[in-house]
Amino acid sequence: MINVSKWKLRSWVNLVVLVLLALVPLLVSLTDNEFYLDIATRLVILAMAAVTLNLILGYGGMISFGHAGYLGIGAYAVGIPTYHENYNGFTHFAIAIGGSALFALITGMICLRTKGVHFIMITMAFSQMVFFGFVSMEEYGGDDGLVIESRSEFGGIMDLENNTTLYYFCFVCLLVTIYLVRRIVNSRFGMVIQGAKGNERRLQSLGFNTYRYQLACYVLAGTICGFAGALLGNFTSFISPEMMDWSRSGELIFMVVLGGTATLFGPLLGATAFLLLEEYLPHMIDLVYTGGGVFWQFWFGILLILVVLYMKGGINGFLSRREGGN
Repeated sequence: MINVSKWKLRSWVNLVVLVLLALVPLLVSLTDNEFYLDIATRLVILAMAAVTLNLILGYGGMISFGHAGYLGIGAYAVGIPTYHENYNGFTHFAIAIGGSALFALITGMICLRTKGVHFIMITMAFSQMVFFGFVSMEEYGGDDGLVIESRSEFGGIMDLENNTTLYYFCFVCLLVTIYLVRRIVNSRFGMVIQGAKGNERRLQSLGFNTYRYQLACYVLAGTICGFAGALLGNFTSFISPEMMDWSRSGELIFMVVLGGTATLFGPLLGATAFLLLEEYLPHMIDLVYTGGGVFWQFWFGILLILVVLYMKGGINGFLSRREGGN
């Protein structure tokens, strides 16, 4: 039985965010404004991708600038079969999972033999290779992208053409991903991953093959992110190589850092704050200075820099300090 009397501020904030996300369709039905559902759907999909990135970055210390590549692979796993009039959702998601896993395995076997800045640059290079690979595919739109005319079909099990159904499917997938990451980081496997982040040589001296553990973690994170990419492809109904550009990976890293690395709900909080600021910051700036909203990205960048410099641990760290203050 859960004893809520012992819950800390972070637990209550996490619960409030989850409850609000669960109630988004109700808000849409009351306001008759699909805009909120679109924002929330994009939020939970990117939060899912950020959670997987946090698994390797926050817990494993593997800073990947190519994580958005899996989003693109997953999205194209929906778009390309649909282009050839294959609308079977099981096929789409199987290709997304298998393709992402294979790409993560191949790239991980190479990337994980390096450390630090070399690891970052190689992950970015592989991501850009995929980016330019899809740009060169003129049949599928090339740089202009590809319109997905129909969402994945699951033979009457669920109808993703219904925006509410798609949203709740994405929301449940996010919850499952968070639960899975929780089980992983608290397992023996997770302890080795976290231990390798702190002192890899010590673990190796104790007989652990840290390379295999890290590779398995890297492949798992990439695979789940590819699944999130398939969800993103169904949501946007339009895909392009831009989805897997290294700058998109940078945005995912910002979400993780903003929410708090190596924390379970940090990526969700970071994705929520990131997307809400991205959506409403221009309007807030216009209220202060008319026309200033055009330059919102400049102020957004300054805000992110300040968070990194002065808000140690991100939003999660801030809530922890508030708990200490109480």
